Amino acid sequence: MVDAALIKACADPGLKPAIVEKFIAAAGSDYPLTVTVRSGKRVVLVPKPATPEAAMDLIRQNIGRNVVRVGITQYPAGLGVLEAGELKPELVDACANLRMGTALFAKVYRVVLKWYGNPTGEEAERQVLEDAIIAWQSGIFEGKAVFGTPDPDKAEADTPVGVRGDKTIAEKVSVPSPLDRKRTSGRSSARRRSEQGQHPCRSRKAERQAAPSILNTSKPASKCMRR
Repeated sequence: MVDAALIKACADPGLKPAIVEKFIAAAGSDYPLTVTVRSGKRVVLVPKPATPEAAMDLIRQNIGRNVVRVGITQYPAGLGVLEAGELKPELVDACANLRMGTALFAKVYRVVLKWYGNPTGEEAERQVLEDAIIAWQSGIFEGKAVFGTPDPDKAEADTPVGVRGDKTIAEKVSVPSPLDRKRTSGRSSARRRSEQGQHPCRSRKAERQAAPSILNTSKPASKCMRR
């Protein structure tokens, strides 16, 4: 478990500490040098790096060919860079990774929150957080690369390179899996139902029955949020 003092000192202030803890528990790692490499839906076995230098070498070897996630937040390593030479060691620094990762996740959370209509309440927060974590892990929300989606709280012109929609290293290999497409098509169906005056939760329920959650399966499935 990530130390609470580290979260307080380094995490994005726009996220509640409790949300940061749940985010890291579901999608992150306790080890700052963790490098996860995926090719499609397959996890590529790589040696566990013992030093920051070894972790950076491992990232450079795989970036551009595979999806690479790094550090405490499992940050998308190639996001915001156009070539491997631009990768910086901050990726494997615990505080820097937590700061970058939670800032990016906060944007993903806001994108999902806006899609739901900015609801309030504990159940709403739980549902939005779950979908935001799924979007973080897959890189996809509503059929689009979520990391390139404009931040609802900021003008597009103020969004840094690689988050505006520029085709960076991370996005060149981030292709949604069939499971991701099921999720995003389910969300689109939910939106259509809502626009037609029908209850969007019917589509959400069918979606979750069709595709098992990639979160902690020991937890009961969440109820569909009522807006």
